[in-house]
Amino acid sequence: MTAGGTVRDGDLCEVIAGTHKGRAGTVEDWKLSKSGHATITVREASGERFKTLARNARKL
Repeated sequence: MTAGGTVRDGDLCEVIAGTHKGRAGTVEDWKLSKSGHATITVREASGERFKTLARNARKL
């Protein structure tokens, strides 16, 4: 298991905190926001996408 925030594009991850806690999928888009926080877009197996902070996700 890795610490939160270490996911990169293409990784399978699980969200461990925040609004989307408990959801999992593949990281599609890793970006650094204007405020300096790393954000990711996660695509679930169903095809649904959502955005969250990279620090709230861990690699599976």
